[in-house]
This record gives sequence, C-alpha cells and structure tokens, in this order.
Amino acid sequence: MLAVTITGGDEWNYSSARARNARGRYRVGMGMADSTSPPLSVLDLATVAEGSTDAEALRRSVDLAQHVESLGYQRFWTAEHHSMPTIASSAPDLLALQVANATSTIRVGSGGVMLPNHSPLVVAERFAFLEAFHPGRVDLGIGRAPGTDPKTAAAVRRHTGHGVEDFTEQLAELEGYLDGALPEGHPFAGVRAVPTNPTRPPVWLLGSSGYSAALAARLGRPFAFAYHFAPDNAAAALRHYREAFRPSRELAQPYAILTVGVITADTAAQAQRLSRPMGLSAARLRSGRPTRLPSPEDVEKHSWTPAEEAVAEHFLSTYLVGEPDEVAARLRVLVASMGADEAMITSIIHSAEDQRRSFALLAKAMG
Repeated sequence: MLAVTITGGDEWNYSSARARNARGRYRVGMGMADSTSPPLSVLDLATVAEGSTDAEALRRSVDLAQHVESLGYQRFWTAEHHSMPTIASSAPDLLALQVANATSTIRVGSGGVMLPNHSPLVVAERFAFLEAFHPGRVDLGIGRAPGTDPKTAAAVRRHTGHGVEDFTEQLAELEGYLDGALPEGHPFAGVRAVPTNPTRPPVWLLGSSGYSAALAARLGRPFAFAYHFAPDNAAAALRHYREAFRPSRELAQPYAILTVGVITADTAAQAQRLSRPMGLSAARLRSGRPTRLPSPEDVEKHSWTPAEEAVAEHFLSTYLVGEPDEVAARLRVLVASMGADEAMITSIIHSAEDQRRSFALLAKAMG
C-alpha cells in the first residue's frame, strides 16, 4: 500500500481511499492496481489524423476502447469539442453508447459534457438512456467550459439560455432529474427524465482551476482535474478538494482523478518522435490555423518558426514522454504527489497502431 505525505501534512493512499468510498451511495468505479500504482483510465478525443476522416476517427476511438479494456484500464471517457478539425468527439454521449455496446466491463462516459451548452433535462435523459442499456458502467463527467472558440460557443448555446454564471443551478437541476424529482417550488417541478432507472450514473465534476474543485468538495462529488493542460493549478485545486470535502449520500470520502498526457514507445527517441505532431498541431491551433493531426514524417519535413517551437515546447512540457519504465515511474510520483486516486491517460498519436502500443506499454510498466 502506497502512503504519500502531501504538502500540508495530508497522508493519502490509494487502497484505503477505494475501500472507504465503497460505503457511498454509488460506486464511482474504483478498480485495483498493484501496491504502488493507481488505477489507469483513458480520456480519448477521437483525434482526426491527417489522411483519415472524422468517421474513421470515431471508429478508431471505439477500437481503442476495446483494446484498453483488454489491458485492464478502468474507464474510457470522451470529451465534448465543437468545430475543431483535430477532434471528432462532438457528441460524447453518442460515442459513449457506441463504446459501451462494443465493450463489456470498462466504464464509459464523458470527460466531459459541457453543461452550459445543453438543457439539463436533455443531458439527464441521454445519460439515463445510457444507464438503461449499460447499468452500473456509466459515468457522467460535467464541465462548464464551452469546448470550442467563442463564435462556435455562441452557435452552440443560442437556445439554452445558460452560461457559466448559473452553472451551480444547472447542476442542481440535472441531479434533480437523475434523482427522479426536482424540489417543490422549482420552476420545472413535476418534470421527469425518461427513461427512469433503478440506478443512476455518478456525476463527476471536471475542472482545470479551483472553481470545480471547491464545488465538488462542497457537494461531495468525485472530481477530475485536467493536469494535461493546466498543470500549474493542479496541486492547489486537489489539496483544497481533499481538505474541504464534505461527505454526501453519493460519496463517503474524496475521490480524484488526475488526467495526464502520456506518450511512450520502445525507446525514448521514438516516443519523442511520436509526440512532435501534437506540438505542431497545438502551435497551429494557437495561431488560428487548426488542422488535422500531422504525421511524424510531415513534421520532420516542416520548417518550424521560433513561435511554433515555443508553443510546441510549452504544450509538450505537460506530457510524460519516454520509454515505458521511466514514464511509469514519473506517473506514479506525479499522481501520488497530487494526492489523486486514479490516473486518466490521454495520448494523442497519429498512428492508431502506435497509440495502441503506447497504452499497452504503459499498462505493462505500471503493473
């Protein structure tokens, strides 16, 4: 059992956190790893590689879910993005259904659905639909960012009447539908989410700052932090989540996921080569010229500008890139130092074969 002293004197260990949370109202899906490793999960963005189509990217995502299930990964989440040529996961609920239909044990869900983009009733009904077909395997991860640029966000939200400023009210309404009834006096009291189920998916709060961490702590909900693009905020947010957590009917003790970018290969040089397309893609997105994910061969031919190099270096600095044992050691230390219970791995690689091998090598190295 791994016990790690965290800044502020907290002591955290993976096994005891899982055991305590078994007393909660619902299980958040706590798997087992070896004595020194957290459970592993996957965040996949249905990346569209240069030379492929959006439809092929979606099918590749389903194939990847089957692959990581066979490797023992615990959950497979997809995230809502809009109008981005590199990412095909615009409808994480529909993709989760396809993934669930193609697998049998891995948990499926969203990482996440951007709640201000939608009616809470529609979100509740779609995830109730998922739960009806795959009871006990569904996670509903909720975020409050738009998942796109401001212009597209306006197009997405034009009929919702919602924004981040009333996120807590939207969340309470969503959970009311999932619980079967809104409180008396609510404007929509009496409205029910259909289908109704004997079980409901756990609601995870997602974030890259302290806001969602504080809200998850106050409501007693599981929490997932996006370290892969906001590393500077992670330690403070997760520490506050643990320290301020209030037990709820849903969860007895805090439970946190740390989402980490990982690319591994048989050699460190090969892993670095596989990571470079992601850096160039980030640079193009930053400059307002988003494209599909280029191949390593195209990146090697590219004439980099100093600005592109700077963006790529900054973006890749949050990723763990290297050979498997080195990456696994760094991942264990990172997750433990943050006081997280689980590592959710995102791996953006041009080749489906290289991506599958990266997840396989990591699983083996983590035990």
